[in-house]
Amino acid sequence: MNKRIISPSLLSANFTRLTQEIKIVEDAGVDRLHLDIMDGHFVPNLTFGPFIIKDIRKITTSHLETHLMITKPHEYIDDYIDAGSDTLIFHFEASTDIDRDLKHIQGRGVKSGIAINPGSDYKKLLEYTDNLDYILIMSVFPGFGGQSFIKSTLDVMKFLKENTLDSDILIGVDGGVNLSTIDQVYDTGIDITIVGSGLYGADNIKKRYNELMLDDR
Repeated sequence: MNKRIISPSLLSANFTRLTQEIKIVEDAGVDRLHLDIMDGHFVPNLTFGPFIIKDIRKITTSHLETHLMITKPHEYIDDYIDAGSDTLIFHFEASTDIDRDLKHIQGRGVKSGIAINPGSDYKKLLEYTDNLDYILIMSVFPGFGGQSFIKSTLDVMKFLKENTLDSDILIGVDGGVNLSTIDQVYDTGIDITIVGSGLYGADNIKKRYNELMLDDR
């Protein structure tokens, strides 16, 4: 079994002490961080833009995976890459030209990613594997943290993992991942879990991270 990789969602961190919140998870063993960008249009919530990522980039060397939950993502690709993103993920449902957007991202020397919502035609992602580095499977509907895990997405995870075994594509899962669901998720063979409130909501974040990393509970 592959070693578990957890990418903490900074949306669930305390932004008044963000440097400390990042250091806590990095000291625990984290080397990648998940940044949720919401525009209030594609999803009914609003978060932050490139300037915050630029500030985060100054305080960490961890891999920054930036998840664009925005309309017309192609108009903002360069802004988020220039801010310091290492992987840039846009939504399958938001892009007007997926091949164009993937090639643009890779052309800038950054890892390209597609996120897909529950209920979308996940099998269509296999049409884009030649220019794809990362698939992010949403196991909740995007827009708000703390939602319950949608169990039917486990089938999506199994299918996409089984059908990308001959590639270097990483597969991540985002939404409702916590102590109760994380084992089911990793049992599908996926590579990365995005954990927000299931990590940062704990009284002892380092202890919770170690609990989430265990695969023999």
